[in-house]
Amino acid sequence: MNLVVAQNVSHSFDSLLYEDVNLSIESASSVAILGVSGSGKSTFINNLSTLLPPLSGKISLNGIDDIYSKNDAEILEIRRKEIGIIFQSHYLFRGFSALENLQVASILTNKKIDMDLLESFGIASVLKQQISSLSGGQQQRLSIARVLTKKPKIIFADEPTGNLDRKTSLKVMNVVFEYIKKYNASMIIATHDNEIANMCDRKFYLKDCKITQM
Repeated sequence: MNLVVAQNVSHSFDSLLYEDVNLSIESASSVAILGVSGSGKSTFINNLSTLLPPLSGKISLNGIDDIYSKNDAEILEIRRKEIGIIFQSHYLFRGFSALENLQVASILTNKKIDMDLLESFGIASVLKQQISSLSGGQQQRLSIARVLTKKPKIIFADEPTGNLDRKTSLKVMNVVFEYIKKYNASMIIATHDNEIANMCDRKFYLKDCKITQM
């Protein structure tokens, strides 16, 4: 089953970023989007993930046809139940502890916090700490763990390991790839990191307003 389907998607700001892009992602698979800074990778991720309607075209997620034809409440429900979004910035609740940040995702989706996941990310010992006391790397790992706590069918990731060192980046992404296979989920990742891109099932390059499979 295709969990993500983009049909003839185009977008522009001051100038055209891409046009007539067609892309589909099956369950239990991953796709990397590469390209130079400013090519539109993040914008395309935002189009796909309910955050930014494209200039034209249609996007369907997990069998839900044409998501931007839905009203705001329906789009919010899709975002809450169907997808997980990993940003380069962690967007954690700074007045909360690490555990409370995870509990927000757990309560919203009625999913249990996976302690094995936290152990694999090396953050099980910091759950009682306030966000402000965590290192940047710990915060980013917590942010990714919070997304996986939701048990999303589709993960959208925009430079998710930009704040992590090489060893930790690969360790964290291996866990994410294991999650995709275990839960028949899918992931679309925008990255400059060729090593992480090579871990994906397919790679595409965004250049000259087109996305081309590598």
